[in-house]
Amino acid sequence: MNRWTVMVSVLVLGISLLAAGAPRYVDGIDAAFPPFSYIDKRGEAAGFDVDVVRWIAAEMGFEVGIVPVDWDAIIPTLLSGNIDLIASGMTITEARKERVAFTDPYWSVNLAVVVREETGDDGERSPQLNVVTAIQPGRRIGVQRGTTAQDWIEENVIGAGISVKLVLYDNFLLSLEDLAIGRIDASVMDEPTARSSIAGRAMTVVGTIETGEIYGYAVRQGDTELLQLLNEGLRRIRSTPIWDGLIEKWLVGQ
Repeated sequence: MNRWTVMVSVLVLGISLLAAGAPRYVDGIDAAFPPFSYIDKRGEAAGFDVDVVRWIAAEMGFEVGIVPVDWDAIIPTLLSGNIDLIASGMTITEARKERVAFTDPYWSVNLAVVVREETGDDGERSPQLNVVTAIQPGRRIGVQRGTTAQDWIEENVIGAGISVKLVLYDNFLLSLEDLAIGRIDASVMDEPTARSSIAGRAMTVVGTIETGEIYGYAVRQGDTELLQLLNEGLRRIRSTPIWDGLIEKWLVGQ
């Protein structure tokens, strides 16, 4: 089955679901978190998690709407009932598990340290800092507010007595903009997102922090029906070539 056949099949199934009065859920996403979720130049939701959730919805017989939500407000938005799930590269943590229920894990990542590159007299570009010098006293390090990158820096750098300045942003792309003009010295974020977002910029990943984070989709505690739908949908898509195709499309080579 080729890509266009899959797309047509999903569209036809979606029309059938509308006619049948299928349940509808709203997925809240980080609008600036490629390659997992973002709003593209056409103003439409795109990314690995977006494609996966749309496939699961079609496969499991429900409709899904996708809306952008500020990351530091995304769990409160879920708990208030304004969205029904979060499928947007969310790391499963013990603190979050006290507030929401997670699906089975579906991906694992580490954190990446991004710095500016400079051009030498020979015309070659090289990093201004390395992974050690980027996290030294006096450095200004940018992270997205409410992320595990913020948690890691606070616990393992500032908590260890290293006096860096932690600069918080509404999304990590804003931190890259400040990095480009020298307002901060480094930016820390999930590795796939870093590699996806620095293409074409005078920046590089100088090292990774082996956090071994695992992603899952989040729902309200007690929403067992939706949790079961998502888990079964994940199980099904991971047993098909479509899963490998989405990994190749969004994640391989980032």
